[in-house]
Amino acid sequence: MIRVFENSDLSARNSFKVHQQAAKIVEFDSNSDLQQIFAEQVTDRWMVMGGANNILFTRDIDFPIIIPRNEQIEILSEGNEGVYVRVGAGLEWDELVAWSVERGLWGLENLSLIPGKVGAAPVQNIGAYGAEAKDTIASVEMFFPEQGAFVTLAAEHCGFGYRESVFKHTLKGRVIITSVTFCLSKVAAPKLGYGDVEREVEARGGVSLTNIREAICAIRRAKLPDTAVTGNAGSFFKNPIVEASVAQNLLKQYPDMPHYPTADTTKVKLAAGWLIDQCGLKGYSEGNVGVHSRQALVLINTTGNATGSEVIAFAGKVCQTVAQKFGITIEPEVNIL
Repeated sequence: MIRVFENSDLSARNSFKVHQQAAKIVEFDSNSDLQQIFAEQVTDRWMVMGGANNILFTRDIDFPIIIPRNEQIEILSEGNEGVYVRVGAGLEWDELVAWSVERGLWGLENLSLIPGKVGAAPVQNIGAYGAEAKDTIASVEMFFPEQGAFVTLAAEHCGFGYRESVFKHTLKGRVIITSVTFCLSKVAAPKLGYGDVEREVEARGGVSLTNIREAICAIRRAKLPDTAVTGNAGSFFKNPIVEASVAQNLLKQYPDMPHYPTADTTKVKLAAGWLIDQCGLKGYSEGNVGVHSRQALVLINTTGNATGSEVIAFAGKVCQTVAQKFGITIEPEVNIL
């Protein structure tokens, strides 16, 4: 089924609760619906949107916004050690995580309670607590409006990196993700080395899929604001990756500075939230925008009246303050429109 909404306020459709107008919103359920949309509804410029949990609108959108609503979970194949599962792009991400944990399937548990839709997971290569979407993605199915064709891209061709993928670069604005296939494991593979995860898991009785999921959910709820209550887009900034020598010099000044290894042994990942906190900005606000009091990575719409431009200006001040104190550049993780 296709549903069309004309001249819609986007405030209820983006987690930052920013008031902007969309000329047209088109929702679709099936691949055939999508083909029909491009045959009848859309001819030129367009954008695709899921839950808009990682989008900051700074202006009205005068071209169609296309939203997938397919929420189907389909087991494609199953072996002794794992299961291949194809998931519709419109399913809430955390519903997939809950589904996998209930069935004893490993791989997604550390990504519990991340807001957004399944179709957005490969775009951003979402990650948390030592895990990333790319760890379990086998392939991504997408529609190319230019050719009117559906194509399946294997994970190795998706250009996955830290909050990066080919969908943010060469395929940006060219494809619509319709489903994602995951390879989930029946073999236990706990990842407990990030933050307070191990302590929280032990407090719940030890390692199990359920305990890991509950621990992650508890940590996130304690640190992050509920988008239903306070407008935000989750982590607004990426954790910066710097040369190992830069990290070592900073550790001489700040021995307790969180830092993490990367796949490139010459690079080190730093915690942007810690850097912002050390600048005294946690809980700080100006006008309608502020830094969350429990997680400095998160910028919030403190009054519910913030504009996208206000958020961008405030984020710029945060970046400038961090650069002045540490000589480190932090960048937005959020997609800015």
